[in-house]
Amino acid sequence: MRRVSLEFVEPGMKVGRTIYNVDGRPLLVSGMVLNENYIQRLRDYGIGSLIIKDDMFEELEEPPDIISEQTRLESVKTVKEVFRNFENKKRIDLKSVQKTVNILIDDVLSNRELLINFSDIRTYDDYIFSHSVQVCVLSIITGLSMGLDQLKLKELGTGALIHDIGKTRLEKELLNKPGQLTPEEFNEIKRHSEHGFEILRANREISLLSAHIAFQHHERWDGKGYPRGLRGEEIHLYSRIVSVADVFDALVADRPYRKAFSTNQAISLMRRMSGTQFEPNILELLMTNIAEFPIGSVVTLSSGEIGVVVDTNKEMPTQPVVRVVFNKRWKPLTTVREIDLIKDNTVHISRILTEEEVSQLFKGVLSVKRTATTS
Repeated sequence: MRRVSLEFVEPGMKVGRTIYNVDGRPLLVSGMVLNENYIQRLRDYGIGSLIIKDDMFEELEEPPDIISEQTRLESVKTVKEVFRNFENKKRIDLKSVQKTVNILIDDVLSNRELLINFSDIRTYDDYIFSHSVQVCVLSIITGLSMGLDQLKLKELGTGALIHDIGKTRLEKELLNKPGQLTPEEFNEIKRHSEHGFEILRANREISLLSAHIAFQHHERWDGKGYPRGLRGEEIHLYSRIVSVADVFDALVADRPYRKAFSTNQAISLMRRMSGTQFEPNILELLMTNIAEFPIGSVVTLSSGEIGVVVDTNKEMPTQPVVRVVFNKRWKPLTTVREIDLIKDNTVHISRILTEEEVSQLFKGVLSVKRTATTS
């Protein structure tokens, strides 16, 4: 199973994971074979990519998630209802927020031994709700790695889950604009931090520290962020955590104006901003919980061979288990083998193949199979 951008999806491919809308209704069910009508439907819904199942790796099970699918769907739905309720009634349903945060904390605590394998699929229009849940999960994981107690985790999770509540005061067309923003438009977008703080601090039941997450999550470690240009530890710890989670999830998500970055690309990019945009310690703590090469990644090894990541190693996220399936000339091997990169230090991952390369690789395999079948 692998994530494929819609531009590389073709009729005949099989859906590997059910795609839901923000209300929890399935758009396409796992196991369905795609045709042109289904692919067009995905475009209409603003789906940028999906998980497909390749015959070559059909026996591979989907990796367990750090939160259950049911928890994710219900959490996204709750965030949508909280945002819509505030837009209509100017009131935040804090009980729903706190209940969701408690469930997310419980799920994360139950699955702390797992690495995060990023393959969350979301529509462009529903991005903000799924993003809020992902940022909350990533923040909780980071907070746990820092040793935060239950009270602080709940404050952190609450602020993270509704850190973008200020965007309810912005025009939807501006939030979903596919092209480049003008300086005036960007300045308007930036105001969501102040809007969010005003909204949350007006609710006395919400911790002021949670409210500051909405206010400060775009501040930078080097003082070049907004809205106040705070530097280093002038930024509250919770906000420094959410800042890292916010950017990481934004990078690995499909957006109207660009495809998602791979996990490996996102990690590499963020590490280049360590010490400038992000506090280095917090960044590295989050990275230790993420599978840099998620299960299903097609990679080139230092031996020149091609393999697919079939398992991850929590203690060494950059050294997964790889099933070698193609030789140096990119021809299918008659006998495949698996290499645990922790145990075999004679080989390492050189890079992840691009989607174009993977598409050509599998087209070649399928054409050979069709020829063998018809002959």
